[in-house]
Amino acid sequence: MDNASLKIAIADYHNVAHRAGIITLMSAYALDPMGGGEALPQEVLMNLCDALAGEAGAITLLAFDGENAVALLTALRGFSTFKCRPLLNIHDVMVLPQYRGQGLSDRMIAELEEFARCHDYCKLTLEVLANNLSAQRVYQRCGFAPYELDPEQGAATFWQKQLI
Repeated sequence: MDNASLKIAIADYHNVAHRAGIITLMSAYALDPMGGGEALPQEVLMNLCDALAGEAGAITLLAFDGENAVALLTALRGFSTFKCRPLLNIHDVMVLPQYRGQGLSDRMIAELEEFARCHDYCKLTLEVLANNLSAQRVYQRCGFAPYELDPEQGAATFWQKQLI
């Protein structure tokens, strides 16, 4: 597949085709070992697009091969207290297996970066699994690096506490 023929669009959470693409890609992502390897609950899939539409600053990019959505990037608005400006956190990046290795993630990240610069965001952030080396290579190629304020203090790590 010629990467240049793939079109990237900002998803419209109310567009039927975009909603179907988001649900299909998020379902595939969840089933992938890097997405946890478990199906998303039907309730999540049915409500995801409406919930994203209600999130101020949520943005999803979809890559299309013709009418078929083949890749997705979802980012959510956050805020940098050190810069006193908004940021975008890349929450999901998913490319269907047959489209991997063609630079599609790089293109979507570049599109998001252009969007962020045009809307005065101060930075892009993301989390990546320690053993997802292919994703780490993509992110490094796109200019990402582990977050640290002082090298002597080490890189920040991403922690969580489940509430539901």
